[in-house]
Amino acid sequence: MEIKEIIELIKAVSENSLTSFELEQGNTKISIKKKGPKVVRVAGAAGSGSGAAEEIVTVLDTQAEPAAAPQKTADINSDKVITSPLVGTFYSASSPDAEPFVKEGDTVKKGQVLGIIEAMKLMNEIESEYDGVIEAVLVGNEEVVEYGQPLFRIR
Repeated sequence: MEIKEIIELIKAVSENSLTSFELEQGNTKISIKKKGPKVVRVAGAAGSGSGAAEEIVTVLDTQAEPAAAPQKTADINSDKVITSPLVGTFYSASSPDAEPFVKEGDTVKKGQVLGIIEAMKLMNEIESEYDGVIEAVLVGNEEVVEYGQPLFRIR
């Protein structure tokens, strides 16, 4: 299945007020669920013969309202909170023996890497959305994080 076809399925689910949709075609399975942000995962064998690679596609609906994000921001008592953009494992450094990207009291610039979240064997850099000082690191190294969970507070 092509990306274009997947995007058409996403539009169809959105336009028809569906909350979930599943499709299996051969060794490809598509599951679309609409609750907060819309996430689409496609998994299947790509190629043939000796090594089959797993194809994963994730699409987020940026128009969907984040679930409980304002509530979490209010609990943190700051308007500069960096939250997790996905579910995964948080890493504070690039390797186990490396220094953390940032710690409390560090000055950061917008776009600076604050940490990494691993999801489905992909490493996703978490960048600062603000200039400021790290007031609090709200998660520990190798901790599992949820979508929208506060990671850092910046002043």
